[in-house]
Amino acid sequence: MIAQDRIDDPWVAEQLQACSAKILLPGYQRVSSARKPDGSIVTSADLDSQQFLQERLAQRYPDIPLLGEEMSASEQQTLLATRERLWCLDPLDGTSNFAAGVPVFGISLALLDSAGTRQAWIYDPMRKDLYTAIRGDGAFLNGQRLHRREAPELRAAVGVVDYKRLTHALALRLVTQQPFHSQRNFGSCVLEWSWLAAGRYHFYLHGAQQLWDRAAGSLILQEAGGQMSTLDGAALDPRDLQKHSVLATLDPQLHVAWRDYLSAEFPKSSA
Repeated sequence: MIAQDRIDDPWVAEQLQACSAKILLPGYQRVSSARKPDGSIVTSADLDSQQFLQERLAQRYPDIPLLGEEMSASEQQTLLATRERLWCLDPLDGTSNFAAGVPVFGISLALLDSAGTRQAWIYDPMRKDLYTAIRGDGAFLNGQRLHRREAPELRAAVGVVDYKRLTHALALRLVTQQPFHSQRNFGSCVLEWSWLAAGRYHFYLHGAQQLWDRAAGSLILQEAGGQMSTLDGAALDPRDLQKHSVLATLDPQLHVAWRDYLSAEFPKSSA
């Protein structure tokens, strides 16, 4: 039996990789999709991935329950309210990409405690990239430590902006009076967090993320030296099922520049 106060980081990573090999990659572009009540897409790969990882984690860590995206909201809320230590899993983030054939999707797993995310793993199956972090002990990409990087000033910065989930006023202003150089949107929150932590662009704006969208990625970025908040400048609640907006940067000075811009243009832009 594994001691419950220690998480076997390599073993957990191996389970994400095994899930990818057994379920995700064989189902890529092959599984059919359906819409959930909230309008988002789900496939059999989402469900099978969650079941696979839930069973593996329960066998090795039976005292740590799992909160998964594909559980009911009441189950999720009960777990957060009654259990201090638990897993938070997004079994397939980027499901629309996965179903349509866009090779940008990933698996995200976080270990939560009373203070938030304790450990994080994000696996990118198409590039075989593994992102990990331990609170207070750094963030890593395939075992190589990630570091804070300086970004250019806001008007020269390139970032990821999810316009679909921003308020109409903010999205319109960013499109018509763009304060930055250029933007992208990859369709997988967990990889967008990871790629920012790896220094592949400069900033990240998202209007409404779920807990499993941000639980692992936010720790990876934090341990890489980045900063994050809601668009209104509030701290992101590490154990909250409510959707929250995200402003994240790897360079703290760029975060300040974004805060100044949002405060001046939209004092009540988004929650």
